[in-house]
Amino acid sequence: MQEPVTESRTSVDGAITRAFTLFGKRWSGLITGVLLCGPAHFSELRRAIPAISERMLSDRLTELGAAGLVVRQVDKGPPLRVSYRLTEAGAALEPALKELRAWAERHLSAAEQTPRATDAPTL
Repeated sequence: MQEPVTESRTSVDGAITRAFTLFGKRWSGLITGVLLCGPAHFSELRRAIPAISERMLSDRLTELGAAGLVVRQVDKGPPLRVSYRLTEAGAALEPALKELRAWAERHLSAAEQTPRATDAPTL
């Protein structure tokens, strides 16, 4: 006999919903992964994730900044340059992203990856 469905099984956890709302968007995880290696200028991020457009990169950096994961810094010039780095909260994602990478290596074949995903930086 099957157990009755309880409320906890039919509702999605609020924290999981917030995490996937942010990281379910294409490129957010990759940008975070690149920034785990240290601060990067916009052009460096574009080179690290070649399939992303400038507009999308800008939008995702803005969203990650609004979520408190990325900080935009203006480097003194001349010339003035803008760099991005992870906040403490952003850097705290490193263990989760490494686990996700290990899971993908174990459970997703390379054939299941899109061509753009193979261009992604490694964590």
